[in-house]
Amino acid sequence: MGDVVNLKRFKRRIEREQSAKQADANRVRFGRTKSERVMDERRAKRTDDLLDQHRIDGEDAP
Repeated sequence: MGDVVNLKRFKRRIEREQSAKQADANRVRFGRTKSERVMDERRAKRTDDLLDQHRIDGEDAP
């Protein structure tokens, strides 16, 4: 005869393991260092500035 297993504990353990796997995947997918975030912000600001420099404003704008 096999050992008696508490299904509630078993389900909780399986759920925790799956949650840990999902957390690891999210860390890899979304986790960025502060320097990476700052560089992205700088790139976005520079892109916006370059686009603003080429904007045509005034009376002769279509």
